Amino acid sequence: MRTSNPALNERAFRSQVAYGEAMTLQGTVNKTGLLLLCVVVTAAWTWGLSHSETPEAALPWMLGGVFGGFVMALVTVFRKEWSPVTSPIYSLLEGLALGGISAMLEQRYPGIAIQAVGLTFGTLLAMLLAYKSGVIRATEKFKIGVFAATGGIMLLYLVDIVLHFFNRPIPFIHEGTPMGVAFSLFVVVIAALNLVLDFDLIETGVNNGAPKYMEWYGAFGLMVTLIWLYLEILRLLAKARRR
Repeated sequence: MRTSNPALNERAFRSQVAYGEAMTLQGTVNKTGLLLLCVVVTAAWTWGLSHSETPEAALPWMLGGVFGGFVMALVTVFRKEWSPVTSPIYSLLEGLALGGISAMLEQRYPGIAIQAVGLTFGTLLAMLLAYKSGVIRATEKFKIGVFAATGGIMLLYLVDIVLHFFNRPIPFIHEGTPMGVAFSLFVVVIAALNLVLDFDLIETGVNNGAPKYMEWYGAFGLMVTLIWLYLEILRLLAKARRR
């Protein structure tokens, strides 16, 4: 099994044997809902701060969410048994970041946040239906293709970050040109296809009888992809509005 999501890959579930209660699909769904609630609660907090009389008050919370969420994600990946605690903390921190980022773009492009939320959950539902109906199958070739595309995108983003220090960012990543919009649309498609791989890996964990705490880990991995998808949809909509 192969997935480009570092949280959900074959090694994540290998050698995870349940000695008590085993991982279930319903349990994973329930925990995903709880993590989404965590994101919404803290996102509403920074969203409110950004719309206050002093919108800069949200900036420290937003930056704390970005860096804190990254650290907590690493802890969760390397200490999967801690995921019942670390995955809610990760979601709370990411909510702080998403609320601030969404509010900043909302002030520039009114209505963009609700559009991005709707498209994200619409994509999630579409991918889930496509996976369950067998329209999209997580074959080995499919997994390799999505893995390679995702790795290429992440490498390009890393190069762009380095070039930013020299004031030479990669133009089409940020600009609302036809090429920039096409690139963002491609990234959104790849992020959406990662959801299919995540569904497949969660199902594998359930079928292999992974321990109960892996429900939290599976939900965490799915949240990583959903947050990435939401941010890329925001970027795409912003570019389209800019044109």
